[in-house]
Amino acid sequence: MTAAPARRTHLEGLAAAVALAMRAAPGHLALELVMTVAGAALPVTAAWLTKLVLEQVVAAGPVPSLGGLALGLALVGAAAAALPQITQYVRSELRRRVGLLTQDRLYKAVNTFPGLSRFEEPRFLDRLRLAEQAADDAPAALVLGASGLLQALVTGLGFLASLYVLSPVMALLVIAAAVPALLAELALSRRRATMMWRIGPVERRRLFYSALLCDPRAAKEVRLFGLGDFLRERMLGQLRTAHAAQRGTDRREAAVQSWLGLLGAVVAGAGLVWAVLAAGRGTLTAGDIMMFVAAVAGVQAALTGLIQQLARVHQELLLFDHYLRVVRAAPDLPIADPPARLPALRRGVEFRDVWFRYSDAHDWVLRGVSFTIPYGQSIGLVGINGAGKSTLVKLLCRLYDPTRGAILWDGVDLRQVSPATLRERVGAVFQDYMAYDLTVRENIGLGDLDALHDQSRIEDAARRAGIDHLVASLPRGYDTLLSRMFPQDPDDDGSGSGVTLSGGQWQRLALARAFLRENRDLLILDEPSSGLDAEAEARIHASIGAYRGDRTSLLVSHRLGTLRDVDRLVVLGGGVVTETGTHAELMERRGGYARLFSLQARGYADESAAAAPG
Repeated sequence: MTAAPARRTHLEGLAAAVALAMRAAPGHLALELVMTVAGAALPVTAAWLTKLVLEQVVAAGPVPSLGGLALGLALVGAAAAALPQITQYVRSELRRRVGLLTQDRLYKAVNTFPGLSRFEEPRFLDRLRLAEQAADDAPAALVLGASGLLQALVTGLGFLASLYVLSPVMALLVIAAAVPALLAELALSRRRATMMWRIGPVERRRLFYSALLCDPRAAKEVRLFGLGDFLRERMLGQLRTAHAAQRGTDRREAAVQSWLGLLGAVVAGAGLVWAVLAAGRGTLTAGDIMMFVAAVAGVQAALTGLIQQLARVHQELLLFDHYLRVVRAAPDLPIADPPARLPALRRGVEFRDVWFRYSDAHDWVLRGVSFTIPYGQSIGLVGINGAGKSTLVKLLCRLYDPTRGAILWDGVDLRQVSPATLRERVGAVFQDYMAYDLTVRENIGLGDLDALHDQSRIEDAARRAGIDHLVASLPRGYDTLLSRMFPQDPDDDGSGSGVTLSGGQWQRLALARAFLRENRDLLILDEPSSGLDAEAEARIHASIGAYRGDRTSLLVSHRLGTLRDVDRLVVLGGGVVTETGTHAELMERRGGYARLFSLQARGYADESAAAAPG
């Protein structure tokens, strides 16, 4: 990036931060500006009043004049004592309010990504991590940094003008000494921001290992397999890598700032020697000497503050840029404008020559898949692991778009439809379902937020999923917290934590979420009973069959026996449709489906024979 575009980008970032502050806390921002100017003027005012007092005392001036000057100094001192506390409160509240708005906009923007591709890009995840850091404090830090720049500038100009009155040469010398300091600090801030970006993947891996060490869901395997020391060493290795990068930057900053501090001390020392010699010649009064010393120290302090604030603002701008890129990122799926109307499903969903791969660097997952899910019928999707079944489900929910071909809903291409509208018409259980650290009611109600407080619908969904008897046995029924990570009540001391469920019980809750989405046009069940025992599986599939009724549905399962009653089976292999037909038709053909079914059936038969009496 060249200098001009970089400056333009920084100005845009600063303008965006100020706009956020004006939106979140306009009164606090105005008060901060007033206090900044007042705080900048106080040191210069105190220095001039002190100079006048000294000259009056040396000249034995009138008492009324001294009294007025002393009163002025007292008022300035009182203001200087009270202003920092008021300023601290205003700035803290400004940070809170701006941070609340900034985080709201960040996660609102993240929620607008209709697909999944952003969350599977390591580079974007690194940017998102930095954006989360920036959202917490960067906008307020930028505004307060700009305020600090203004304060340092006003104070510095005041002392510089005073110094210029006493010695124009010394004033120019102090400014000249500040130029290399400014350039060095800006270079250091760029280096630190670059370092933070480069260690982003390292930080994410460190957080991954540390989360595994503390995750109750991973605790069993960590202890059973003795993984604690292994994961700890991995985590520490990533931390050492990050620390090495940070240490190198800190050393460079320490060296550069030490040399800059030495340069400032040399300039101040030379100026003090000149002032003492001038006083000896009688060209400077006692008040002039005091003002000269205060002005040199004030200018240098203001310039140091100005340089540090510029460097801090520059670094925060580089960090805030990640936030702005996430917030302003285009959707990861094209959104038609205006979107096509999605009709009520009456004919069916057609996959027409669908090809898909996750990127140009990946192999094809689907290679010209074509089949139809007719309205009112159930289709079973069959295939070995890696055949593309779950990818096909993601495409049907428009979490991705086909690379080639089209998916048509009653003839309407899903790419022309709003993803939110499509998903309102779909009920689904995914193979990698979520287990939320929330109450039973919330875990079910998340399937349809409109029913979150509808007890009858919640209970009906639980009954259909076969989880109602378990819920009745829980300490607080539907209000039982399904987590031991948090207390049941906010005021608990930790002894009132919730309960945990087995994998099969969690799966039934995921089914209940799907059952809550009544009157949807399409029901998708991706491995809905993979974690259940045989008896529970039979009950669940009976419930699914009753619930499914004449709904249009797509069922995905490795257990082929659970799909025997679907209207039609579609067999995937190597990313293509290898067979279609009813269970009886496919068994007669003695193809891949018949072979897989026979292998599974033989396994069940062997288990039954082994378990038979005698």
